[in-house]
Amino acid sequence: MKNLKHILFFFLVSHVYFGGTFAQSNQTDSLYLIINSNVETREKIKAYTALTNIQSTKNFDECLELVNDGRKLAARFKDSAALAYFDNIAGVAYYFKGSYDSAAVLYQRSLAKTRATGDLKALAGLLNDIGRLYRKTKDLDRSLSYYDEALNIYRNLKNEDGIATILNESGVVFEYKGDYPEAISRYKESLAIREKMNDSLGISYSYSFLGGVYNLQKDFDNAKKHHEYALEIRKKLKDSFAIILTLSDMGVMYKDMGQFDQSIDYFSLSNAFAEAMRYPQLLLENYRTMAELEEKRDKPGQALMYMKRFGALKDSLFNAEKVKQIEELNTKYETEKKEQQLQLQEAQLSRKNILIFGISLGGLLLIIAGLSIYRRKQVQNKLALQETINIEQEKAARAVIEAEENERKRIAAELHDGVGQMMSAAKMNLSVFESELPFADDAQKKSFENVINLVDLSCKEVRSVSHQMMPNALLKKGLADAIREFIDRIDHRVIQVSLHAEGLREKLDANTETVLYRVIQECVNNVLKHAQASRLDISLIKDTDGISVTIEDNGKGFDASKIKDAEGIGVKNIRSRVQFLKGTVEFDSSPGQGTLVAIHIPGA
Repeated sequence: MKNLKHILFFFLVSHVYFGGTFAQSNQTDSLYLIINSNVETREKIKAYTALTNIQSTKNFDECLELVNDGRKLAARFKDSAALAYFDNIAGVAYYFKGSYDSAAVLYQRSLAKTRATGDLKALAGLLNDIGRLYRKTKDLDRSLSYYDEALNIYRNLKNEDGIATILNESGVVFEYKGDYPEAISRYKESLAIREKMNDSLGISYSYSFLGGVYNLQKDFDNAKKHHEYALEIRKKLKDSFAIILTLSDMGVMYKDMGQFDQSIDYFSLSNAFAEAMRYPQLLLENYRTMAELEEKRDKPGQALMYMKRFGALKDSLFNAEKVKQIEELNTKYETEKKEQQLQLQEAQLSRKNILIFGISLGGLLLIIAGLSIYRRKQVQNKLALQETINIEQEKAARAVIEAEENERKRIAAELHDGVGQMMSAAKMNLSVFESELPFADDAQKKSFENVINLVDLSCKEVRSVSHQMMPNALLKKGLADAIREFIDRIDHRVIQVSLHAEGLREKLDANTETVLYRVIQECVNNVLKHAQASRLDISLIKDTDGISVTIEDNGKGFDASKIKDAEGIGVKNIRSRVQFLKGTVEFDSSPGQGTLVAIHIPGA
């Protein structure tokens, strides 16, 4: 009887899930017709925003593909609001995929653009998303600061929907802090607003939040009642995403109640739909809890299976501390870009005002025009001269780098084909003599063997130096594989090195790959020589804005404010090579806090 009820319930939820999909099919079909048309209009941008919003909690990969197409169209129309939205919604998709590093970068990039548009409602929604991300990484005070800013905006706008949402979302922060009365107070205030609005979905979320906090307090009667209220509403609404969250919450509740069989049933249902939606964040929590349950049910085989799934999925998720540092760095970059844009706009406005003032003077028009032409000519001449100087400097830098790389190739070939071959031949000849020479005693034989070993070590050292000077992986496979091969040769007993590469499936321009490889190689060697670190994280991300590289260690660090006064040859080489690619490089460090090197190459 129990299995029959389980199957009927599964069928009911499946009907709800697919029924909800069919209910939206007409809307999505209409939107796809618009984006697949040959005419590029602003209506097409609106279709992309609507479609990405639908897919952001249903099909994360489809959402990201739509974002890329929509972003290109918005860029052609110079629609800054749409560009900000696409960064935001892509961040949501990456958040649910468990790629917190990508989500953090996209959220902060969207934040700078959204603040510039002045759209307060969009800004509050984005602040809510960022608050949720920091809540997930357990940076609770920072999470609450974003929620508070969003709540103040919604209250000023008298936006009840937004107020209710933030009350629920921020209530979870107080749950994590152990302040259950404040969490319940916020959830109930949100519920009252949703009931006033007659918003069924919003009511279900308030019930779900209340069920969770009652469960934490072991008030299982209230917990079960509120979760069942939420599930019933979500079945009627056919909201598949909300349903699987409730199923997982009820699995936790039955586990805490000691009813392990029911708990496993609910987690299994939740997993079935989470796997279909590719929702790794929820699967991770479910697998870990199910492993604990199976161990309590004395089923070690099942427990081991779920723990293995948990471990494999956890390895693919990004470290929360790394997310925080990337986000801070990205905020710094976007702020600098915004300041430059504002300065440019102010300069343009100033020139327009001067022109209007000149026209109004009337009688002085010819004199002002003559002076303007003269000054403009001077500026043009200076710009032309500067451009010529820049071109020549670029040619000189390119020639130096190309000459350096050619010399590296030549020396590497000489070492490998010349010195390396001769050393190998010497080793072979010595090995032949070993069997022919009579040794007076064991000590003499041991000395001869030491000579052979020294020759062998020299062969290996020649091959190693040859490979470092011009790695084959860079020539044959590309930057990511060359870096991976380089770090694989590092002794992991001394330092743990990880590499995250994204968007580098195709080879880059040869100069770009070579320069970035040398820069990363220099940075890693600096860490090995000076940082006294136990961990090194390298990130390579290529997107429509270019290539972003971060090299971060947990070593002894240094005073970054003094780096310009104490730059050695290594740092100068890094800066000159990055500048050759028209990129930027920043060093972020302080004593005892490790070091982060951030590189950005635009449009690579």
